[in-house]
Amino acid sequence: MDATSTGHAGAGGRSNSTSWCRPELIGRAIGILYGFGNQVLFLVTVWYLFWFLRDGSLTPSHGHWIVRDSALALLFAAGHSVMLVPATRRYLTRWIPTAFYDSTFCVVTCVSLLTLFIGWRSSETVLWQLDGWKAELIRGGFYFCWVALIYSLALTGLGYQNGWTPFYHWLRREDPPRREFKPRGAYKLIRHPVYLSFLGLVWFTPRMTLDHAALTAIWTGYIFYGSFLKDRRLSRFIGQPYRDYQAQVPGFPLIPGGPLGRCGGGRNDHPDAVSKAPADAPTSPVNRKAA
Repeated sequence: MDATSTGHAGAGGRSNSTSWCRPELIGRAIGILYGFGNQVLFLVTVWYLFWFLRDGSLTPSHGHWIVRDSALALLFAAGHSVMLVPATRRYLTRWIPTAFYDSTFCVVTCVSLLTLFIGWRSSETVLWQLDGWKAELIRGGFYFCWVALIYSLALTGLGYQNGWTPFYHWLRREDPPRREFKPRGAYKLIRHPVYLSFLGLVWFTPRMTLDHAALTAIWTGYIFYGSFLKDRRLSRFIGQPYRDYQAQVPGFPLIPGGPLGRCGGGRNDHPDAVSKAPADAPTSPVNRKAA
């Protein structure tokens, strides 16, 4: 209904049509603040994540770390995983507009990481300490993994990972472009380059303390299990094209078989043949349309 065409003049000759616009204007203002605020939160979190993984705890606190740190590491893994479950999306989008679900996913991820950074406690036990060229080599691997992570996210749509793309199209009152399952770049070599890059971020450290080792162990297990769940999720939503892709491309390098190797049944097509199948990108099985 067009409010401007149905409003009647009130006292003083003013049209009541403006009252029809106010809820929409308020909603748009809240959406704009939420969308841009999420992007600022994302950048702040990435900044702190870099220094946390590079140099360890942001605070000098020690003692009684094992239960606290393990819980914080699991909090991130659990929150991140739950938000990716399709049933969670269906439930939450009863209240969250579809255009803002990815932003909300990003907010949950960022808040759980910032909570980890603030609450983390260090261990004084050092498992290894590298110096000289060995330390520089490990640092180089760490920086390379950051580049690889950004590259891999760009291939699958970084704007969907941090909520920018759906929010941008919501601002323009448009539906976001349909994402297609189209393996390219590193995705023609392995199925999970994002997870592999993140794995390098937690392992490449010249100084491995006991608390960092606990973080590395928990997140390594999460990365491999999360990769397995992601394959199952995409196989369910994309169907045969993704199963063909699984049969051709391993999940990780040096894993010849099993659920994270080449698995599944399908045609002996090249991954390019799969690329035309309309489906979501490897990072999400759910079609996203702006509300």
